[in-house]
Amino acid sequence: MPQNLPRNILDQLRQYTVVVADTGDIEAIGKFRPQDSTTNPSLITAAAQLPQYQPIVDGVLLAARKELGANATDAAVANLGFQRLAIAFGKKILAIIPGRVSTEVDARLSYDTAATIEQARSIIKQYDAEGIGRERVLVKIASTWEGIRAAEVLEREGIHCNLTLLFGLHQAIAAADAGVTLVSPFVGRILDWYKKDTGKDFHGADDPGVKSVTAVYNYYKKFGYKTQVMGASFRNIGEICELAGCDLLTISPQLLAELEATVEELPRKLEPEAAKSLVILKIEVDKETFDAMHAHDRMATDKLKEGIEGFSAALVKLESLLAQRLAELEAHAPASV
Repeated sequence: MPQNLPRNILDQLRQYTVVVADTGDIEAIGKFRPQDSTTNPSLITAAAQLPQYQPIVDGVLLAARKELGANATDAAVANLGFQRLAIAFGKKILAIIPGRVSTEVDARLSYDTAATIEQARSIIKQYDAEGIGRERVLVKIASTWEGIRAAEVLEREGIHCNLTLLFGLHQAIAAADAGVTLVSPFVGRILDWYKKDTGKDFHGADDPGVKSVTAVYNYYKKFGYKTQVMGASFRNIGEICELAGCDLLTISPQLLAELEATVEELPRKLEPEAAKSLVILKIEVDKETFDAMHAHDRMATDKLKEGIEGFSAALVKLESLLAQRLAELEAHAPASV
């Protein structure tokens, strides 16, 4: 047999980078065997509507009703239900993967440090009750100044955080200075903004999202931060290939399948040692600097606001779906004797 046959891109990527599945679809996770998995409100909402996951949804809702009691409103039960649902999906995912799952704090709390801390502790407590250690869970928090401050407190308690909706270097520096475990820069959403703003298309290393993640990666490696970089929100496999060597990449099942089906050489693009030799200005980011840099960065300002609003809307939709399903379950429940 011929030796040294070309391998698919996905297999090669695994040599340089931890591959993470960006989905709430448990079947897809089983197919692609990622190291870690991430979810968000939109993904959980989509998964919760699939017929094969209806027993999980129903079990969560009935348990929430039992916990809150018959006098609780359907809306209150649905609110507790979505929190429990994220944990239920996380538990199923962790039974498949060897690594960690990211579970998101309610996006509506993104500007409330105390409430974010409280819900993050609740998430970890629920996983603990299921016998799942905190080393296998990343709590996802939006990269607002308030979210970063919450993560700083949580990390000191041994609760590992994934700072999501990250679009600017100021967010990345503040998160690393706070000692967070991992950040998730959103490659595709950055590309979307620049395409709309300029009317141009971008490819390869010229992709603004690729440039943004590369800058964060190089900054961290240059100055010896332990915080890891996980590129997220990809629009095409070209973006993924340009970030080969990034600490982690979280990829949708559709793009994982495309990577697996593509056979060509994949050179490593990001290298820690190469980053250390770069000339990079170190920036001290306090709140005043953070706010000024954020206001100056139109893309980061727009996409952070849009992302929080989008995830919040997904939660409202999920709560509505859960309240509707709860009403159906209780309408068909046998009358108590």
